[in-house]
Amino acid sequence: MNKPGTSPRLALFDLDDTLIDLSGAYSWWAAEFAERHRLRADSISWLNTAPKVFPGPKDRLLAQAKAQFGLSESVSELWNQYRRRIPELAQARPGVLDGLARLRRDGWMVGIVTNGALDNQLGKIRRTGIAEHVDGYVISGEVGLRKPDPQIFRLAARQAGAETAEGGWMIGDDPILDIRGGRSTGMSTCWVSHGREWTGGVLGPDASAQDTCDAIDTLLALASVRE
Repeated sequence: MNKPGTSPRLALFDLDDTLIDLSGAYSWWAAEFAERHRLRADSISWLNTAPKVFPGPKDRLLAQAKAQFGLSESVSELWNQYRRRIPELAQARPGVLDGLARLRRDGWMVGIVTNGALDNQLGKIRRTGIAEHVDGYVISGEVGLRKPDPQIFRLAARQAGAETAEGGWMIGDDPILDIRGGRSTGMSTCWVSHGREWTGGVLGPDASAQDTCDAIDTLLALASVRE
């Protein structure tokens, strides 16, 4: 962890399932998808468990859904429909907008660093109102880098007006992409656990929080102690 008094008030956040409720948006999409294609009721259960089997971008999941349910649309069509709809369904997690506003009022520079396609991720950032509460953001699909590459964190820090070499915090829910990636730049890290046990290895985060609002409270409290 950065030594007291040496770390700038920089907070970089992951987007999906940290600032926004992507899991909730996906569940809404799954219900709509099943209704639109007139699938059996048990298909929703398959769709909701599929992301654990097919993690990452949903093109593989949609290819399997096409085969599973005998859909007529191409995988490309299904993928484009998914990408258009998810930003419309995405919502900021409860309390997040107020929390980001609190950080900035307290003098923090706030940024987002996220993997994903530019149009999809930018749509989420703008539609949820999060864009108005951050100083900058970097999306992997725009810059050609993906977390946990240290360079994408450095770019995000610069977008927010800081340098990772000076310290700061990375906040996210993924042990590898967010916590290990953020640590590789010298930043402190805060893991948003959502009630999970840490499974990221022996070297854990500098702090853990139940949800994103708890993480923000932790950062504000630590900054207050260091003054």
